[in-house]
Amino acid sequence: MSSIRVLISDTHDPWFNLATEDYIFREMDTDHHILFLWRNVDTVVIGRYQNPWAECNVEAMERDGVKLARRQSGGGAVFQDLGNTNFTFMSSRRNYSKERNFDIIIRALKRFGIDAKTSGRNDILVEGKKISGSAFKLGSDRAFHHGTLLIEADLSKVANYLTPDKKKLESKGISSVKSRVANLRDFNGQIDHQSLSQALMEEFFETYGERCEAEMLDHQQLKKIPHLQEYFDQLRDWDWRFGKTPDFAHHMTERFSWGRMELFLDTKGGRIRDVKIYSDSLLLELVEQVGRDLKGRSYTGEDVLQALEGTRESLPHLDDQILEFSSWLKSQIP
Repeated sequence: MSSIRVLISDTHDPWFNLATEDYIFREMDTDHHILFLWRNVDTVVIGRYQNPWAECNVEAMERDGVKLARRQSGGGAVFQDLGNTNFTFMSSRRNYSKERNFDIIIRALKRFGIDAKTSGRNDILVEGKKISGSAFKLGSDRAFHHGTLLIEADLSKVANYLTPDKKKLESKGISSVKSRVANLRDFNGQIDHQSLSQALMEEFFETYGERCEAEMLDHQQLKKIPHLQEYFDQLRDWDWRFGKTPDFAHHMTERFSWGRMELFLDTKGGRIRDVKIYSDSLLLELVEQVGRDLKGRSYTGEDVLQALEGTRESLPHLDDQILEFSSWLKSQIP
């Protein structure tokens, strides 16, 4: 019986792929070494303890239909599209070796005449430019090492979606370190997802001294597995993607014709836990009502607008001022 398995996803849904990865990890026979290969449509994937509002341009992502996914492992935010190949190595914790995994990738790249090496940040560099990043998860008896390989990703989108608006966000989470990146196509114009996947499989086989048939995973069949479907629902849910954000504060100021408004929003779990407003406005009832209505709302432009609709109902004689304030606040919160 083979002690290795190669699994390939047939879907590009990032939430389903991450759920599948978790399912394989939980259910795997720890006597096996597993290589899982997958790709996602346009997605920003953030680390377990990152703040999406600090790491990504959430408003631009929503406008352009770019998905947000939060993974279980740590590390920084990455943009993924179909020009990026994802890999996951899984094994027992006892037999886990990230050095061995890196060696498989480096040898696979040598097949294309690409000389790659690891860096101190668990990245892989070619000519000083990052072409791969990795993250890791260790369980009590099992472990995985997953990462990205940039083949022909649209690097302009990396800047579009991983460069946040200049907000005064004081995050208690982990900020990404911006790195110079490159595509593998820059070094060999013939490389693509299929050829790189085949090279990775060949080096995987050579490392463990045996071969196996690659298994194409049918996500329509996988959807029937209760645990996997439940985890998929969790990963795409707002509470996981945004609500698991570390606490942070957002400070913003604007001057209106009717007075200056300075807001301090303290968030916890993606919700506005506390609101402090400083103002020289004579409209004290507006200041006080806004503070009450924003408290407890989710930190999204949509929910903030709903809260201020309630303010308008409470203070109909200040409708013009509330609409002006509402429009500005929506521009500050994605």
